[in-house]
Amino acid sequence: MSPITLVDAQFIPFLIAITLLSITPGVDTLLVIRNTARGGVRDGVVTSLAICCGLFVHATISALGISLILLQSAMAFNLLKLAGAGYLVWLGITSLLAARRGVALPVGALDQPHSPVPLWRPIREGLLSNVLNPKTVVFYMAFLPQFIAPTEPVLLKSLWLAGVHFVIANVWQIGVVLLVGSAGRWLASARFARVLNATTGAVLVLFGLRLALEQRPV
Repeated sequence: MSPITLVDAQFIPFLIAITLLSITPGVDTLLVIRNTARGGVRDGVVTSLAICCGLFVHATISALGISLILLQSAMAFNLLKLAGAGYLVWLGITSLLAARRGVALPVGALDQPHSPVPLWRPIREGLLSNVLNPKTVVFYMAFLPQFIAPTEPVLLKSLWLAGVHFVIANVWQIGVVLLVGSAGRWLASARFARVLNATTGAVLVLFGLRLALEQRPV
């Protein structure tokens, strides 16, 4: 078994593909925007870091072959899918309830040093939203092997590629956080908070329901 090659002929295609994936709007972007509006720049950054930490979990699962077991077992895959879908729906309902109350969210501008939201909350939300997403399991299982040579240590190369994904995704998401955080006073209005909560809540619920109703890939 040869040592891993950090940058080879397949690295640039991987870099392009993973960058396009990272900047495509989805659940992660929605969650980062919502949490930044709710608790400030700190919450947004922590949410982004927690989301991207889940990538290492998926890389490890993929490398160890557990993903293959999940893909071959309809029951295991469906349980994971329903868990992820349920969590997205729960996040969406939380936002919809906040919109119904019509209370302004505690938005922090870039210079705000503290946030009233406990630190564990964005960590939990970010990590679970990624780890419980079966699409990421499927993606890593199908995508990463294309960039790993048969003679390379699979786990180490998978973690290296996940690390590259971690950096790119955080650069993008933290950029979104700073853009949202710079509009602090505007976002702090009760009216905008209600619209943001209602919109993100509805989209998260729809994401969750669509995930729950999707057919298992063959």
